Amino acid sequence: MLKLLHGEVYRLVRKRSMYIYFAVLFIGYCMLIFVRSGGFDAESVVSDSSYFSFFTALAGAFLFSAIYTDDLNSKNLITLVGYGLSKTTIVLAKFILAVVFSGVFFALLVGVHCAMYAAFGFAPTGRDVGWVFAFGLKYCLMTVVFMTLSSIVAYGFQRTTFALVAYILFGFSIVTSLIKAANSVLKLNLTDWLASTLTDNITLGILTGDVKITPILGYAAYLIVAVALAAVAFNRKEMEF
Repeated sequence: MLKLLHGEVYRLVRKRSMYIYFAVLFIGYCMLIFVRSGGFDAESVVSDSSYFSFFTALAGAFLFSAIYTDDLNSKNLITLVGYGLSKTTIVLAKFILAVVFSGVFFALLVGVHCAMYAAFGFAPTGRDVGWVFAFGLKYCLMTVVFMTLSSIVAYGFQRTTFALVAYILFGFSIVTSLIKAANSVLKLNLTDWLASTLTDNITLGILTGDVKITPILGYAAYLIVAVALAAVAFNRKEMEF
């Protein structure tokens, strides 16, 4: 697995389109902050970090495509399996890449956000940085779980279009909205177990120092079940040459 991870990291860090795409996103975000700067107050650095939610969809979709669907387009998965790598190993390696690259992106986003507000004379306090970090962590966790859930579609169907549509439905909260609607109509108790609710509870617990084990276990269950289902789907699906 280490060789696979090394090769995948090397491939991704040499992907020029990723740097261009993320540069455009960061420039666009800096322009948004500039437009907002006329109405800044002491709380803006925290309240405006809610905009990080857009990056779960915009940055997450690109990362999902680069990590999961590029191999489908290039038929590289056939090569990897042909060299003796198990399909389960490939699924686990992709999951690790999703965690690492999502974490790096949102760490950079938090840094850019705080630096921009400081440049406009609203330097965040230690408390503010903690809250901004919490928003970054929340949307990073959501990005990871959405990529992991969408990987089931990627490996089950081995169609890039299906996989990207699945991620977009998650990333733009369409699936969440549908579940909430069903919850309201059918009077089910599903809202507490949504990924968005679990990540809210995890980050809030970190901020208040009152970390609960239930949301952490719930989030971990999402990842474990999704990775397991992706591995099962991949192992049962015949490779298309």
